[in-house]
Amino acid sequence: MMQYDLALSCYEKAALERPLYAEAYCNMGVIYKNRGDLDAAIACYERCLTISPNFEIAKNNMAIALTDLGTKVKLEGDINQGVAYYKKALYYNWHYADAMYNLGVAYGEMLKFDKAIVFYELALHFNPHCAEACNNLGVIYKDKDNLDKAVECYQMALSIKPNFSQSLNNLGVVYTVQGKMDAAASMIEKAIVTNPTYAEAYNNLGVLYRDAGNISLAIEAYERCLQIDPDSRNAGQNRLLAMNYIHEGSDDKLFEAHSEWGRRFMKLYPQYTSWDNPKDTERPLVIGYVSPDYFTHSVSYFIEAPLSHHDYTNYKVVVYSAVVKADAKTLKFKDRVLKKGGLWRDIYGIDEKKVASMARDDKVDILVELTGHTANNKLGMMASRPAPVQVTWIGYPNTTGLPTIDYRITDSLADPPATKQKHVEELVRLPECFLCYTPSPEAGPVSPAPALSNGFITFGSFNNLAKITPKVLQVWARILCALPNSRLVVKCKPFCCDSVRQRFLSMLEQLGLEPSRVDLLPLILLNHDHMQAYSLMDISLDTFPYAGTTTTCESLYMGVPCVTMAGSVHAHNVGVSLLTEVGVGHLIARTEEEYVRSALQLASDIPALAELRMTLREQMKKSPVCDGAKFTRGLESAYRSMWHRYCNGDMPALRLMELMQQQQPLSEQVSIKFSEPKADTAQENHIGPVKMNGASSVASSTPNPSSCKENGN
Repeated sequence: MMQYDLALSCYEKAALERPLYAEAYCNMGVIYKNRGDLDAAIACYERCLTISPNFEIAKNNMAIALTDLGTKVKLEGDINQGVAYYKKALYYNWHYADAMYNLGVAYGEMLKFDKAIVFYELALHFNPHCAEACNNLGVIYKDKDNLDKAVECYQMALSIKPNFSQSLNNLGVVYTVQGKMDAAASMIEKAIVTNPTYAEAYNNLGVLYRDAGNISLAIEAYERCLQIDPDSRNAGQNRLLAMNYIHEGSDDKLFEAHSEWGRRFMKLYPQYTSWDNPKDTERPLVIGYVSPDYFTHSVSYFIEAPLSHHDYTNYKVVVYSAVVKADAKTLKFKDRVLKKGGLWRDIYGIDEKKVASMARDDKVDILVELTGHTANNKLGMMASRPAPVQVTWIGYPNTTGLPTIDYRITDSLADPPATKQKHVEELVRLPECFLCYTPSPEAGPVSPAPALSNGFITFGSFNNLAKITPKVLQVWARILCALPNSRLVVKCKPFCCDSVRQRFLSMLEQLGLEPSRVDLLPLILLNHDHMQAYSLMDISLDTFPYAGTTTTCESLYMGVPCVTMAGSVHAHNVGVSLLTEVGVGHLIARTEEEYVRSALQLASDIPALAELRMTLREQMKKSPVCDGAKFTRGLESAYRSMWHRYCNGDMPALRLMELMQQQQPLSEQVSIKFSEPKADTAQENHIGPVKMNGASSVASSTPNPSSCKENGN
């Protein structure tokens, strides 16, 4: 520091003696920049360039200082000013890769992805060794669903930096999405070897294990992530979701895990405790629906009916859409809501506290979240309690654990009145099924029962592999072993990976079922082709303790009867509700023995099975499960009852929060920081806002272009 002071004194003296001594001002700028006084550094460079406008070293140093200043103000929250400084840096050095890179980071954070791509590619053009730019391009292309291009970018980053843990991790994420589980495991494990404390890589390893059907290993990986980073929101929520696949609900582990998470999480978000929504029990209500799944996603088939059939005069709809990549269904939903007089808010990438403020400004009376602990949820918005009444519905088969949510919508079959399953929310039971299914217009016709031409029965399941537990396989094997000529067809994304296929077939072989009797299908991309794949099966076999939902509805709509089993928790009983309301309650088993017997009984009469197949779609279309208008009237009635209770001072969540406050002293309250979830529960790493600048160059008495700073990595 003393040397800086002495040097600065000398340069100041020289500048006083020679006011046109440009090099002195340039070097004073370097000293101020190295001391962290960017404003003073920039002032010195400006004075230097006023004297000598073509002084290249000063221009380059000015670009460095402006880029530093841009990063500084951006980190302080003024991203627009940061962008302005980065652009000004390029005025002084038009080929300065660091400024281009940081513009890419800023535009990415502003969700201006096309501009981000341009500046990342420019950064690479002028600095081909910038692995970070390659990595961030990969993140953008992955979010745009251009997975092949994302892979290319990550591989390019790794060709520059072979042990770049973020790109190893991100490449593993894309391979997981593609179902290439062996390649994904190799990349993520290498990322962990490279960086043993890389918490998010363990989370992604958990996602990989879950998708491959190994729930125990998935939970271990999530817990390892949480040991390294207790604040990881992704791992915390992924762990809760995974527990639903293996816990029968015979103890309180599930509830305790959810409620502990909810208590800690809500402390991150200041709660609104008063609202100026008029307490008029019969006035028109504003209903807000928040979800990232308003595209061709399972949830979309169950939210379409309310969006279409709500009485918008008395129940104005406001949609908060966190969709990452909109598709034709997104546009259809948006058009429908707007034409009916509702509001559509695109909230992807917006801070959850800001979204909560938006809902408050929209005067939402009842806010309904549709995601639970699945990907891209907005539980942070719900934790802020922007609406006087808050509800969870559709997307998650358990309590959210969040004390700020008042109600959970269900029915008396999925959650019987005598259920022992615990929830922090109060259960509101609709009069019939808690779901209303809108079939895909791309479904196509019902095909004849394959057994008619095959001469044998084909059982099947299109549920995700995480639901097909070893216990499920044991029961399925018993069915097929009892019917020697029968076959099994199972479809899910990871079956494009040989090791996953072999593990699945090996488990069945150990249970006595020959691999030659099993057909394993990978992901089918087009919805029409996916629906027509039900033509391969005669009987659908449901999973437990986490039953199918969309797959069960698809199966029934395509004429394929589904055998399900009742259980002690909501996740187990979804099929019970669906089958009962469709009118095929005789296919509901209470025990494993009944499940086997029901499947074999169906298989024993091929003509009856073929007849049921050709009538089941019409039977379903006439049932409450597909009666959107009637369902929505019942839903509106439930909303009205919730509102009456609020107007009368009855607020379940407020009572719970007050009780928690009384039971837990302030000194014992836990303060924990969670990051917001990204575009997938498998977390990619975007490098930014990272400053890549090195040291500024000191001017000699004769400017020398070779002393200009090279771009860093």
